Amino acid sequence: MANTKSAEKRVRQIAKRTERNRAAKSRIKTLQKRAVSAAAEGKSEEALKTFSEFVKAVDKASKINIFQKNKASNLKSRTNKAIKPA
Repeated sequence: MANTKSAEKRVRQIAKRTERNRAAKSRIKTLQKRAVSAAAEGKSEEALKTFSEFVKAVDKASKINIFQKNKASNLKSRTNKAIKPA
């Protein structure tokens, strides 16, 4: 339990940030799965469209430190490699 007003505020801020980060990570995972599954089904146009949304979301997350820069790069690279043959 927080002892001071500032500690209580930090707890609230952390909870808010955690929720925002969780939502962003979930959206990124969903977009990644959608792009890979579309590529597996042979829908290359849909896969590329979803991949561009995925890249945009990952870059935004990296910009606000949800993901480290290298992790963001790694995610984009692996996903691109997965949809490339389609």
